[in-house]
Amino acid sequence: MISAADRTRGEALLARLRAAGAEPVQAPILLEAGPLLDLYGEDIRARAFQTQDPALGEMMLRPDFTVPVVRAHMAGGPTPARYCYLGEVFRRQEENPARAREYLQVGYELFDGSDPAAADAEVFARIAEVLAPWDPVPATGDLGLLIAAVEGLATTPRRRAALRRHIWRPFRFRRLTDRFTGRTEPTTARAALLARLAAETPETIAAEAGPAVGLRAPEEVAARLTALAEDAGTPPIPEAEAAALDALLAWEGTLAGALVPLRDLAVDLPALGPAIDRLESRAEALARRGIDADALPFAPARGRSAMEYYDGFIFTFADRTRADLPPLATGGRYDALTAALGGGAAIPAVGGVIRPGLLEDRA
Repeated sequence: MISAADRTRGEALLARLRAAGAEPVQAPILLEAGPLLDLYGEDIRARAFQTQDPALGEMMLRPDFTVPVVRAHMAGGPTPARYCYLGEVFRRQEENPARAREYLQVGYELFDGSDPAAADAEVFARIAEVLAPWDPVPATGDLGLLIAAVEGLATTPRRRAALRRHIWRPFRFRRLTDRFTGRTEPTTARAALLARLAAETPETIAAEAGPAVGLRAPEEVAARLTALAEDAGTPPIPEAEAAALDALLAWEGTLAGALVPLRDLAVDLPALGPAIDRLESRAEALARRGIDADALPFAPARGRSAMEYYDGFIFTFADRTRADLPPLATGGRYDALTAALGGGAAIPAVGGVIRPGLLEDRA
């Protein structure tokens, strides 16, 4: 249940974002599930409420605002553009039953490719400004560094694609890196299957598996078995690159303090270079807005369990006295999302959302 106090607080936050030049927008509460499933895969089903519409098919209650706002902007919005919004979002909470399933979001989205570093700094500073009365704890990350590291690994395109797909799933990502670096042996079942593939064709194994169950045709199963056999013969990721990736995942400190260690990692992972340059530009843009990069917490891998459309700068603001609460605000860059929803067109974009219901009695 959303209280009148939450809504009043949300409207006050929205008014401040409007005063900063953002255009207020609305989004439908009920969204077509297809685009969300295309973006996130089946994982979104575990987080969103679904229903069926006889005319439109599977629908979802709005899990957040960013996707519908991006779709509306890509359909013909001006650039640059700044949007703000206030409304309910809905999330299933099987793992955290005590958390709210319906709550308010106030958001600020910026579409502007002229200076991405300045845009990152603007959104972060705007959210920090409106949250200043609550004295939150900020933290930042940069998934662009991790994506760049994966894309630069000396391995097959298939392995890089698998790692890229699971960047937002830390446990699965670790299992893949351990396998691709040769640090772990295949499971008993996998080893037995690989032994069969060394002696039999994938088509034979698929045909002998019995009646088809599920949606995959025998040809698709055979293609998957072929890919497994090819992967088994792929050399491991070089140890120096694997160690650099491990260090990148584990590093924590401050934004300014990350630049020298990251440059050192780029010796073994040169693909990090452009992403580090963007990080340095962002630190300078934040400094121009009065934010001290020497004191701003930073971890490259922070935000990996957030919504999967973030692909660059990530930030959170947490309650200083309530570590048990979700973040008061989250945000980040989502350039690839605009391409996915823009029919091939893309506009660099960054945004952030605040949860007014978590600010109760904190002003």
